[in-house]
Amino acid sequence: MAGLIARNDIDEVRARVNIADVVGDYVTLKSAGVGSLKGLCPFHDERTPSFHVRPQVGRYHCFGCGEDGDVFSFLMSQEHTTFQEAVERMAAKIGFTLHYEDGDGPRTDYNARARLIAANEAAQAFFTAQLTTAAAEPARQFLGQRGFDPAAAQHFGVGFAPKSFDALKDHLRGLRFSIDEIVAAGLVSQGDRSPYDRFRGRLMWPIRDVTGATIGFGARRLLEDDKGPKYLNTPETPIYHKSQVLYGLDLARKEIAKGKQVVIVEGYTDVMACHLAGITTAVATCGTSFGVDHIKVLRPMLGDSAAQHVSQLGQIVFTFDPDEAGQRAASRAFAEEQRFASQTYVAVAPGGLDPCDLRLARGDDAIRRLVENRRPMFEFMIRRRLDGHDLDTVEGRVGGLRESAPVIADIRDRALADGYIRNTAGWLGMDIEDVRRAVATARRRPSDGGQGARSGGSSNAGQNGSGNGTNGSGTDGSGRHGDGRDLPDEPQASIRSLPDDPIARMERDAVMAMVQQPQSVGVPLLALAASATFSARMLSVVRDAVVANIDAVGDRAWLDKLLSDVPAPFRSLVQELALAPIPARSDEDLAIYCRGIVVALVERDLLARKASLLGQLQRTDPSDQERRADVQRQLMDLDAQRMRLRADTPGA
Repeated sequence: MAGLIARNDIDEVRARVNIADVVGDYVTLKSAGVGSLKGLCPFHDERTPSFHVRPQVGRYHCFGCGEDGDVFSFLMSQEHTTFQEAVERMAAKIGFTLHYEDGDGPRTDYNARARLIAANEAAQAFFTAQLTTAAAEPARQFLGQRGFDPAAAQHFGVGFAPKSFDALKDHLRGLRFSIDEIVAAGLVSQGDRSPYDRFRGRLMWPIRDVTGATIGFGARRLLEDDKGPKYLNTPETPIYHKSQVLYGLDLARKEIAKGKQVVIVEGYTDVMACHLAGITTAVATCGTSFGVDHIKVLRPMLGDSAAQHVSQLGQIVFTFDPDEAGQRAASRAFAEEQRFASQTYVAVAPGGLDPCDLRLARGDDAIRRLVENRRPMFEFMIRRRLDGHDLDTVEGRVGGLRESAPVIADIRDRALADGYIRNTAGWLGMDIEDVRRAVATARRRPSDGGQGARSGGSSNAGQNGSGNGTNGSGTDGSGRHGDGRDLPDEPQASIRSLPDDPIARMERDAVMAMVQQPQSVGVPLLALAASATFSARMLSVVRDAVVANIDAVGDRAWLDKLLSDVPAPFRSLVQELALAPIPARSDEDLAIYCRGIVVALVERDLLARKASLLGQLQRTDPSDQERRADVQRQLMDLDAQRMRLRADTPGA
C-alpha cells in the first residue's frame, strides 16, 4: 500500500483544482459578487442560500450551519472518501502525478493505480457490450428469470464475459494496456504458457469503489460445462481488497448518508432487487463475511459515533437466509455488532426467501415490508438461542436461559438490558428475578460468544486505530476526553455575534477586505491599520493576525497562515470573513472598494487621534510653548497622512 502523499503535491493539487467546478457538481451555484458564489447548503436543509464558495481562496463556508473547508473536505463529506482518496481523485482529474512517501522514500505509483482502474473500466465497457450478443443469451435469460430487464442491467452495469480464453485480453491489448497491467488488474490469469482470460462464459457485475471507479468484478457461472465455482470474483489486487469492498455502495452511499440506514444483503441480485424495490441503501459483501473493514467503510456515511444522541444513531439492517449458512452469517454479524454505535437490526424474509426471490414471488412491496419489519439484533439472537430448546419443559426453559443470559450480559446499557431481562422472562415463562440472577452470573464470567462489551452503542466506537481511541490530544475527536469526560465548550466568534450598528459593520467590512484582498489593500495601508481601534474587539484579533503575516501577502497559503495564528475560538470568524461576499460588480470595483473601506477605517482612527490631540492642545498651558509645538506637529502629521490617503484612493 502506498504511503502518505507528499505535502507539496497535496498543496499543488489543491491550488490547481477549481473548487467551484467540484462543488458545482453537487450544488447549483450563483454569483454572489466578484469572486464569490452561493447556493443552498448541502450539509443542512435551508430555503435561503447561505452556502458560499470562493474559488480564489479555494474554500467554502456555510453561514447557516458553519460547515467550512476546502475541495478535499468537501469531497470527503459528499463522497464519503478518505483524505487520500479525495486527493487522488482530484489529481486524476487534472492529470497530476502524485508522489508518495514511506519509510523507503518517495514513490510514484499513483499512475500505476490509475492504469489498473482504467483497465477495469475498459473491461466493464467490453462486458456490457457483450451482453447484447447472441452468445450472451444464457446471461439474458438468467436476468429475465430473476425479474431484471435490460434497463436494470444497464443501471447496474451488468455484462457478459464471452466463453473465450483471449477475447478480453486481446481487446485490452488493442487499447494499449500491457500484459503486466492486465494481469495486475486481475482480469487475466497467468498460465503455464501464456495469460488467459480469468472470466469466461459468465454473467459479470462491476464492483466499484465509493467514487464509482470500477476496481473488480463478480462473475456468476451460467454454462453447464463450467466446472468453476458458482461465483468467481476478482482476486486481491493493488486496487481491489474484498474485505474492504461492498457491492452497490457507489449507488447507495448518498442515500445511506441521507437516511442514516444501510441494508446488508448477501448477493449481487439481492442488491439489485432491493434497489429496484425502492430500498436504495442496500449493499452486499463480495465473496467474504461482513467484517471490521466493512464497518470502517460504512461508519463515516452513517455518522456512526458513540457521542451521538440515541435519536440520531443510524441503523444497520442485516438480511440473512434462514439456512445454516445464513445462521452462521448472523452469528458472525453479531460478533461484530458491538463495533457499531448505530442500532443493528435483522430482517428475515418469510418462507426463507432471499430478497431477490422475495421480489419475484411477492413483488416490490414485500421487499419494503421486509426492511420495515426488522427486529433488533439483540432480540434476534436471544430468540434464536431460545428456539433451540423445548420451552414447554423445565429442562428446555433452563437451557434456554443459560444460553440467552450471556447475550443480555453483553448489553452495557443497563436500561436496555433490563428491558431484555423482562422480555426474556416473558418468552421463557419464568420469574424476572430468575432471569436477572442468570444475567448477573453471566456478567461475572467470560463471555461465551466473543461479542465483547457494548455501552449504549459501542464500547469502542470511538477508536481510530491509535490504540487508545484518542486523536493525539487527549480527546476522541468528538469533543470528549479519552476517559469519557465532556470537554468544556469554547465560545466561537462569529459574524453573527458582532454588534448590528453602522460602526461595527464598517469595521467588519474593512477586516473582510484585509482578509480577502490584502494585495488590493496594499502593504502600506495594512501597516497603518495596525494601530486602528475597534469597537468590536474580536475583529482586532483578526486584524492582528493580518498584520503579523504582512510579509505573506500574495502567498497562496495566506488564509491558512491567518487560521493558524488566531486562537481557536476565532477561526470560525476568520473563515466567515474570508468567504463572505463583497459588494462589487467587477475586479476593478473590488479593488477600489477594498482599499476604500480600509482607508475609511484608518481615517476614522486618524480623526479620533486628531480629536484627542486637539483636546490636549486646549488643555496645555499657553506658557508651555514646547509642549504646544509638539502637539501641533503631531496634528500636522495626521493631516498630511489623511491627505495622502485621499490622494491614493479614487473617489475618496
